[in-house]
Amino acid sequence: MSGPVSIDELLEKVRSGLDRLGPQEALDAARDGALLVDIRYAELRERDGLIPGALVVERNELEWRLDPQGSHRAAEATGHDLRAVVICNEGYASSLAAASLRQLGLHRATDLIGGFQAWRAAGLPVVN
Repeated sequence: MSGPVSIDELLEKVRSGLDRLGPQEALDAARDGALLVDIRYAELRERDGLIPGALVVERNELEWRLDPQGSHRAAEATGHDLRAVVICNEGYASSLAAASLRQLGLHRATDLIGGFQAWRAAGLPVVN
């Protein structure tokens, strides 16, 4: 990219490099060993609930917690081959977050189309 771009242009560019998943695909990926990563802020998690088994990492800590070489990494950040599915509220911030993880070498990072709201609307498991 040269010169300024709009957020819509940036989203289009980063999403073209992601194998984004729908809610059922994300659930299937988790069953196959993918790590679901919930980056929603606390107020939204408290209001809407949690996806069972998802790792909660607020967006401002994501790169530090998922970098397999980082000193602040989560135990789940086992290597650059980790398939991480980033989940925000509606599927926008998660695309940018997944692209950032890819820049750290997590080449299988992606996100959930429609975010947590799409997960819940699909009737998939949520706990309070």
